[in-house]
Amino acid sequence: MDQRGAEIKERRQELGARSGKSWKRAFARTQDWDLVRRLTRGGGRGLARAFLAPRFQLLAPFLDLFELLPYGCPLRAMDEQQAATVTLRSEDRTPDQSRSFKIVPNIAPHAHGSVLVSTGNTQVICAVCLEESVPRWMKEQNVSGGWITAEYSMLPYSTLTRRPRDISKGKLDGRGVEIQRLIGRSLRAAIDLDLLGQRTLWIDCDVLRADGGTRTAAISGATVATALAFAKLIAAGTLEKWPLRSLVAAVSVGMVDGKVFVDLDYEEDKRAAVDLNLVMSHRGEFIEIQGTGEEATFSGTDLSGMLAAGQRAIAGIIGQQRRILHDLAPEIPGIE
Repeated sequence: MDQRGAEIKERRQELGARSGKSWKRAFARTQDWDLVRRLTRGGGRGLARAFLAPRFQLLAPFLDLFELLPYGCPLRAMDEQQAATVTLRSEDRTPDQSRSFKIVPNIAPHAHGSVLVSTGNTQVICAVCLEESVPRWMKEQNVSGGWITAEYSMLPYSTLTRRPRDISKGKLDGRGVEIQRLIGRSLRAAIDLDLLGQRTLWIDCDVLRADGGTRTAAISGATVATALAFAKLIAAGTLEKWPLRSLVAAVSVGMVDGKVFVDLDYEEDKRAAVDLNLVMSHRGEFIEIQGTGEEATFSGTDLSGMLAAGQRAIAGIIGQQRRILHDLAPEIPGIE
């Protein structure tokens, strides 16, 4: 018998003499197994005697024996592993899935075209009106064709707490100015301004309920409202040719808990380490990309993943725009 085997045999004899009980009965006398497991992680008879309550003193010789066993102490606690993060999304969506996209047409009867667009719980009224004039700067610079101007605002009751109107503050909200410029740029990229003539197309987007992605919902909804307005204006003889060259849709993408999420709602947007807004045409062409690390950075691989996820989501939104327009105004010419 080698030296180690002799030590184990000696320890067993000592335990039997001290306790006079079987191992099973000796361990059954303990009351706090979690404490025992924590203390036996380091092992050692001295550690047991230093920290164990008097009623656990019987375990001390067992701990010495476990140190001699080839595979260590059977009570040694497993290394703690961080539980996998499970993120539940609204509408039980997968990370690459957009929220439901719904359109209620003619929400503002006096506008040439209007819709109430809903993406999940976010709701935006988009109304389009054609005005028989152009901005003064176009006249002064002899710029031909028409113009498109967008205005964006959040109604006071659109958020959880009342949001003061801009007029009550005496100045425009910086965020609102940024968004309405984005909406205007996005639609100007899709419309032949020369076919408007000396006219201004006003696009008003008012957020009825905000739950993340209001700017992207406004762009997608304004495209449908604009198409409906053009159908009405052509039917009335105001416009001679179809000015809309492409459908436009937008979606938000972000990095949440290290994963790429598409179409973020408010709670997800708050937790996002990276926030990206993507605007594209139905041909798969980029119109605008806005990407920001929220006190974080992101790699080229992260950016590629977000762009790919956003492209797939926008393709789905444009498919729904096509179906909605076909149902509402079959006379609208197909956009290839």
